Amino acid sequence: MASERLLIGGRFQILETLGSGGMAVVYKAHDLRLRRDVALKTLRSSLTADPAFQESFREEARRVANLLHPNIVTVFDADSDGSLLYIVMEYVDAQDLKKHIRASAPFSVERTLHIGIQVCAGIGYAHRAGLVHADVKPQNILLYSNDTVKVTDFGIAQVITNTQAMTRQEVVWGSPQYFSPEQAQGEQPTPASDVYMIGIVLYEMLTGKLPFTGNDQRDLALAHINDPVPHVLESNPNVPPMLDWIIHKCMSKEPNARYSNADQLGRVLIEVQKGLRGTTAVPISKPMGLSPSRGVPAVGASQPVAPVQASKPQTPVPPREATSGPVNPYQVSTPQSPISVTPPPYSGTPSSGIVQPPIKPVEPPRYYSPALTRPAPTQPAQPQTPSNWASVQPPASPSYLPDNRHSAPNYDYGIPPAAEPLQPLTLILGGLALIAVLGVIVLWLAVWSAYS
Repeated sequence: MASERLLIGGRFQILETLGSGGMAVVYKAHDLRLRRDVALKTLRSSLTADPAFQESFREEARRVANLLHPNIVTVFDADSDGSLLYIVMEYVDAQDLKKHIRASAPFSVERTLHIGIQVCAGIGYAHRAGLVHADVKPQNILLYSNDTVKVTDFGIAQVITNTQAMTRQEVVWGSPQYFSPEQAQGEQPTPASDVYMIGIVLYEMLTGKLPFTGNDQRDLALAHINDPVPHVLESNPNVPPMLDWIIHKCMSKEPNARYSNADQLGRVLIEVQKGLRGTTAVPISKPMGLSPSRGVPAVGASQPVAPVQASKPQTPVPPREATSGPVNPYQVSTPQSPISVTPPPYSGTPSSGIVQPPIKPVEPPRYYSPALTRPAPTQPAQPQTPSNWASVQPPASPSYLPDNRHSAPNYDYGIPPAAEPLQPLTLILGGLALIAVLGVIVLWLAVWSAYS
């Protein structure tokens, strides 16, 4: 198509084809108006014939264009050229994650967490904005050479889900390898559906293969619905059991058994990353005997553990009171989670045979005049010894005494200052002022009567 149509929308000159799929073809194009390279995604004509789809597509594109996040490919514009619908996006000179998986999977645990946390950050930002990706897969995750992540293709699968329900069997409108069970059953995707797909991406990075396979779209859908969720440890024994359990929880059959959104999953992965780096001593507790999905036995580092037998974890988990560091706000609920022991507040009585000195209460600050440095009423006088008699100076005035009513107001005792007696000079000046006022009034009345 690039050779047949070199200019789209009168301004986008096609340079090369970047990729194609069942829903769209992506080109590298040059914006002749703004003189910059962009990524141009054109939807296939089999999807754009429906006017309802066109309207939903434009509305969804407007919502996606409001997503401004370093881990999301920015959408610049969405328009049409005749019957051709296209999206103008930020051009990212990077390969998609699928190519990296084919070239070097399985990834190390540290690299998987580094990529997964960024994916959760971008998709979690969209979840907070009320958007569901609905098509999370390695092909929609772009990776720079330094493993910086850019997630793309928000909303297209969602629009197709809402408007192409009758033609799903004829159009490859999504990625059945990464579908959540509720999507495979035709239900509306939710943020928990994105969490399911992120779990499959994490599984694929750590194992180099997909958890479910099938001959066609129907077989894959049934596998997501019915087949038990495999454990990462079955294919990669180098993965920590905790991370294996987290990924297994992400791929639970029931949405309520997963993490509710990508932000919650991202915070859990950050705690695992900190634990591996030794920067935190607060582990994420998990049940070693039960799987997060349908009671399937969890796989340990060496052998599986039956769900009816309580088994201790191979690595002892330190009690919460013996640890330090931030507590994960999204602690994984467990049947036997560590009990957080908080020391009781000091009651003034000895505890466990340890005598603690009483805590002296701190008095609130008092309001004094800057010139006064009167001690608190309850403070006893300091004894004077012969060694400091020479340095002790008598007070300049008895203003600190409680019975002195002519000093500054006594805010400590709440006693108002006594009224000062009127001085003779004050009385004389007041009388003169009153006579002057009366004289002015008489003069004004005389002038008024003369003119009237």
